[in-house]
Amino acid sequence: MAPQDPLCSAVASAKEKSGLSYAQIAQRIGNSEQHVIDVCTGKTRPTTAEFDALAKALGITSGVPATTAHATA
Repeated sequence: MAPQDPLCSAVASAKEKSGLSYAQIAQRIGNSEQHVIDVCTGKTRPTTAEFDALAKALGITSGVPATTAHATA
């Protein structure tokens, strides 16, 4: 099993600390609940814009981890 993406780990950890449901987060960022679930569980890697929206909704204050795994197209 591959190590979990640090970006996904940050989102998942912040989600747990926030106490918000996936549906509440999805509503705050204007995306589907399923997409939020996929990002928080590491199934899908968010774009920089999605991460920024999630970060704002979840109170994440640090930026996207600077690794090649998080390069955007």
